[in-house]
Amino acid sequence: MGSDIDGCDASPVPPPLDRADPRAWCAVAVARLSHDQPEAALEAARQAIGRDPQDEWGHRLAGAALERLGRDTEAVAAAREAVRLAPGSWAARLRLASALRRLPGRWREAWAEARRAVRFAPDEPDPHVLCGDLALLRGDHDGAVRAYGEALRRRGDHPAAWVNLGLTLLRWQRPRDHHDPAWEADPRDTGRARRALETWSRQVRVILTVATAGICVAVVLPGLGLLPGTHRLPGMHGEARIGGALALAAVLAVCVRQATRVGAWAYVPGMLRRDLRLCLSVALGLLTPAAYVAGLATLPEPRPGSLQEVGEVWAGATGLVLLNPAAALAVRLLAETWRGRPVAALRRFAVALPVSSVPPASPVPPGPGAADRDRIATADRAASRDVAVTFWIVVARSWQATAALMLVPFVTGAPLAAVVCLAVPAGLLRVRTTGVPRPHDRWLAVALTAPAGAALCAVAAGAAETLAGPGPAVVALWRCAWGALALGAAAFAVRAARAWWRGGPGPWRASLVPSESRGTRIPGDLTPSAGLSEEVRHAAAYSRNVVLACIGADGPRALAVSAVTSVTPAGEFRLIAGDEAWDAVRRDPRVVLFVGDPRFWAEVRGVAVPDDDVLRVTPRQVLMREYPGRHQARTTR
Repeated sequence: MGSDIDGCDASPVPPPLDRADPRAWCAVAVARLSHDQPEAALEAARQAIGRDPQDEWGHRLAGAALERLGRDTEAVAAAREAVRLAPGSWAARLRLASALRRLPGRWREAWAEARRAVRFAPDEPDPHVLCGDLALLRGDHDGAVRAYGEALRRRGDHPAAWVNLGLTLLRWQRPRDHHDPAWEADPRDTGRARRALETWSRQVRVILTVATAGICVAVVLPGLGLLPGTHRLPGMHGEARIGGALALAAVLAVCVRQATRVGAWAYVPGMLRRDLRLCLSVALGLLTPAAYVAGLATLPEPRPGSLQEVGEVWAGATGLVLLNPAAALAVRLLAETWRGRPVAALRRFAVALPVSSVPPASPVPPGPGAADRDRIATADRAASRDVAVTFWIVVARSWQATAALMLVPFVTGAPLAAVVCLAVPAGLLRVRTTGVPRPHDRWLAVALTAPAGAALCAVAAGAAETLAGPGPAVVALWRCAWGALALGAAAFAVRAARAWWRGGPGPWRASLVPSESRGTRIPGDLTPSAGLSEEVRHAAAYSRNVVLACIGADGPRALAVSAVTSVTPAGEFRLIAGDEAWDAVRRDPRVVLFVGDPRFWAEVRGVAVPDDDVLRVTPRQVLMREYPGRHQARTTR
């Protein structure tokens, strides 16, 4: 995962010069969080809270520090306190949503808070990014693309938005993709259900595979003459059926035992829809007993004489039982390799890479502009990791495509059909045109070169056979082609073994990770709250000239405020206004307060939230202006 501020100095941040100023302590807490010092940041935030408990900024910072320390429950409590003090603060809502998503079963609440943050501050990118992250956790890739697009329209140099947008194009799934975060069930319960279902399927298939192999050895193979010297006893056919029935009894016992361990049966259909691997495992667990029963019912006589007399039903059913592990592995590999758009994802990942790693002469990837890439001054570690994994996905696609296309001449009987293998080098050249730098990995270089070399050798073999007919040269070229494919597979195996040995990310989809980086700027949930000067507080509390500007049903409206009941120490306005103002706030909570004073006027831009009989306005920006004097008067003719 990418850190919030990468490449920061690890030196300790000193306390503020004015230790009595709570906002100075908050600034120190932000600096310590930026330097990845959460314990020291928590201490600074608590110092700020102790000096001003009504300022929501300190509670937000305490929640962020607690979250980084892994104390998620305490982080949620601190974020809730910040929301209580300033319900109209988009930053407080964002902090609460970020903390809630760490807790099991709180996805819906986190989503609601993130949507409120978007409604309160649609011009800020971070709320949109968090909505995209929450959608990505559920596997809602279309919703995540829309949210990241909204964020990038507001700030084109947001690293996390680019990286996670690339993950949506790869159709990324969480490692625990069987569980929907929006479910109220505990992930541990659905995890136990998943393990029970996988164990049930595996045990059923193993039992029936062993039983089928035993029946083949005892009944069928001697009758085909494949086991010379064997003599059959009378009645062995019936005994084989009885033994096969006992295997079914063992399967029934496994079913009963594992069914009691599932528990969360109500969520199993949803788990199967979300998790392709689990769905395939359960499907094989149901299909294998059916094929076994069909094979047992059509079991041939002890001496069928030849393979044709065995029976197609029995042969097909037996093959399905014996070969289901290989079929499951093949389907899984194909599904994981060909899901998503890796070339388009590489273009998005490239924006968050360090500028020094992108060759100056390489073209700018479509979508982001060159200025966006240049503004991202720090490297995002998640982007670098995801680029490497995506290149391995490209390798897997190239290898599988090459192997399939090399079979075309043998299937069609036309040697010149090998020319279709040129599609593989063309696809790899398309990856090069993205301008994404290839990671420094010699095994990746070998694996990328091998499919292209194999494809070119296959094309040369097909052309040689077409022009001169079969010969030693054609055989040598085909051997080179298949040898190149074997070399690519060996490079992948070595890279995977090295990753397993070192405990690092491997060349597979499970190593893809989302990013939480904000680049060099402060994350939105750590930004300071708007402060009010004493002049504005006094003018708002005692002035009768307060106007509320809002969006009415027929456009912008300016409404008189009946009274300002109070201005809290945190700077929140509490107003009494008419029904029209309440209707407008429900439509769009963004409002502007104009406060008049004999010396100046103040424009307070904020968010209004209904609360009992008052409107609570949390400031986002405060502008103070003097009334125009004679030197500012406009000259007219």
